[in-house]
Amino acid sequence: MAKCSASVTLDSLVDLACRDGVDVRSTLARVLTDLYTHRPMHTAEEETQYVELMLGLIDSIDSTTHALVADKLRQYSNAPAMLLQKLDGRPDEINETRADLVELFFSAAPDDRRLILTNLDVVSYPARRRPMPSGAELVRRLEGAVLRRNPAEFSRVLAHALNIGRSLAERITYDNSGEPIVVTAKALGMKGEVLQRILLFLNPTIGQSVQRIFELSRLFDELNPAAAERMVAIWQSTSAGPHARHQAIYWDDERSGVRSSDLRTPAYPASKSKERLAKTKASAR
Repeated sequence: MAKCSASVTLDSLVDLACRDGVDVRSTLARVLTDLYTHRPMHTAEEETQYVELMLGLIDSIDSTTHALVADKLRQYSNAPAMLLQKLDGRPDEINETRADLVELFFSAAPDDRRLILTNLDVVSYPARRRPMPSGAELVRRLEGAVLRRNPAEFSRVLAHALNIGRSLAERITYDNSGEPIVVTAKALGMKGEVLQRILLFLNPTIGQSVQRIFELSRLFDELNPAAAERMVAIWQSTSAGPHARHQAIYWDDERSGVRSSDLRTPAYPASKSKERLAKTKASAR
């Protein structure tokens, strides 16, 4: 971490940053943390300086930055215990931010969903992915369920594959736009031709549109795996895992032919979607 002059106080840094009327305390917290975690060891003076600066910033930064800083420091072997304790004081706000992003993603129009995924690729979003089962067998079972026209079984296997709750797995399965399935395919290491077969047979709304399948296939090719993994991590952090239900993977779902009407992709006004997206992007900076 670069050594700052002792005469440079937190107040002077913030005053300098805000001269143009823009509050960049969240950005300052990220930069300081990046500098701090870049080096494996620090002198006592450097650590004291970092802790004092961060303690003065924590209560003023946005929830996304708060979670990002906390995640980086938890992965840093010599993180200051006092600072970690302070950062752990806002878990509800962190979870609320992630839940808002999940709702924003599912209610957004296709172009806005692509934009959200692009931002996840650029921003290291603060969510740690829980381990997922080995993908090859589960991908085979997902494809098999689709070819048998059994979306309920697909949803059940998907919950196990992504280590997410059943209700969220159903929401992904019955989504009429298809981007959540693309994210799933990329995160599980699915091949492009397998994804196309799933898109053809899982949801008639998607499968009957050649143009939609083409657009989703292109998104799959362009999607960075890291962005898909970050979205899955966010899904996991806001969803109870399937193992809490104690359902075996070979459990026979009696609702195999039932499609829940409340799981369909909601019609969301484009203007409102863009407004919420802009707010989320602003908080992520």
